[in-house]
Amino acid sequence: MGHHRKALRTTAVGAVSATLVAGGVLGLTPTAQAASAVRFVDITGDGGITLKANVITPEGADGTRRYPLLVLPTSWGFPQVEYLAQAQKLANSGYVVVSYNVRGFWQSGGEIEVAGPPDTADASKVIDWALGHTPADARHIGMAGVSYGAGISLIAAAHDKRIKAVASLSGWADLIGSIYSGRTQHVQAAALLDGVSLVTGRQSPEARQVFNDFYASNLAKEQDLINWGKKRSAATYVDQLNKNGAAVMMANAWGDTVFPPNQYADFYEKLTGPKRLEFRPGDHATAELTGLFGLPNDVWTDTERWFDHYLKGEDNGIDREEPVRLKSRSTGGYEGYPDWKSVAATERKIALAGTTTIHTNVDSGADGGIVFLSSILDQVAQVPPVASIPLLPRRWAAVWQSEKYATAQQIRGTAELHTTVTPTKESGTLVAYLYDVGPLGLGKLVSNAPYTFHGLTPGKPFSLGLDLFSTAYDVPAGHRLALVVDTVDPLYIEHNPSGAQLTFSSPANDPSYVSIPLREQ
Repeated sequence: MGHHRKALRTTAVGAVSATLVAGGVLGLTPTAQAASAVRFVDITGDGGITLKANVITPEGADGTRRYPLLVLPTSWGFPQVEYLAQAQKLANSGYVVVSYNVRGFWQSGGEIEVAGPPDTADASKVIDWALGHTPADARHIGMAGVSYGAGISLIAAAHDKRIKAVASLSGWADLIGSIYSGRTQHVQAAALLDGVSLVTGRQSPEARQVFNDFYASNLAKEQDLINWGKKRSAATYVDQLNKNGAAVMMANAWGDTVFPPNQYADFYEKLTGPKRLEFRPGDHATAELTGLFGLPNDVWTDTERWFDHYLKGEDNGIDREEPVRLKSRSTGGYEGYPDWKSVAATERKIALAGTTTIHTNVDSGADGGIVFLSSILDQVAQVPPVASIPLLPRRWAAVWQSEKYATAQQIRGTAELHTTVTPTKESGTLVAYLYDVGPLGLGKLVSNAPYTFHGLTPGKPFSLGLDLFSTAYDVPAGHRLALVVDTVDPLYIEHNPSGAQLTFSSPANDPSYVSIPLREQ
């Protein structure tokens, strides 16, 4: 594990270097020079720490009128110039924009609390400062951010009822459901975050301990980890958020390897106020990236429209559009739905017949890819991770396939695996993959998800229900779907004792299947 983490941290340093280059470019974009000058300021945060921030006011603001306020907390490991291009655009259209470096990173004081209570308090302190030092209107306040800034914005809106609108881009609503889904550590994602924070910030002792316990698979600390994550999840405060009535827009990518789309969709369904949910191809924060350079970008365009309606009162029609907006990984167009449940109009089950036993601790070749890189390839070139289904070794991989489809199958939503598993050990990990298989047997990854169990009785069957990560993917006519299950994937920590085996069966009174969600044809 030590060498594995060291390699991942090396990758993280490269990612930070790219961030610094991006920050330098952002400062030079033509858009960034078009409006009022940027003021760099110090804001006193919770506990008296200093938050480094920048402020842009509409050109010509002379103190005779008030403007809607937008507060933008930075992403994990990004410098405070991250949003400069977008902030200038927003200021040009009539907003006071305050962007601040979150505590523990770069020149801001304090330590990294991972969206803990001090971060929530900081957001309110920034609002206080803006109301006292800029022509900001206390009645029209919004927050937005990418990634870390997205998560902080959602939580802050639940705690500060002055926040009337939020745009949460590539963020999380359930931290544990993101990096510990299926009771499995998403180790590449966690190590990348860890590495970036070690290079660009100062971890609090609590954050360092959480990372260490996470890597060590310390079951004695599992409930502590869950409690820590709940405190940092907007899902915990959804009732407060609904009571406050903030208008919430959320956008994410289908292939987000840090914050998978399922947890966003689940949270969206629990919101009762004005809301919007957008999913596009890509990986973590890649859908918003071009907008950070001031280039045309659908996510940022919709973000500005969202604030224009809910903070300025503009009748731009965004409130009358279908609130769930998707772009398939296979096509270029957008699809609108009245709610998340309507995304999958019907379901088709693929029977997982027979009894299959696989051995553990060997990677079969079916994998979810590499954090960031794989889903970026899918976004740019529609090239997801692939595997030759006929060549997968059946000793280490269980494989079931559908018949060839006569017509294209438009998968939309969340596929579900239901099966019966008999382990030979009390603990174990399995990873399920859904593939689009072409005529030559080459499978393109449609979705996947891990699952880990502990404390079970060896030899005793148990029923497993596992939601794969939500997606939108079109299977061409003449292709088939394949479900593959193995036990090792570099994205995750696996918990299979040496010599363990897993048997999958389909009892007559509880048949095994994978349920495929399909758009109305």
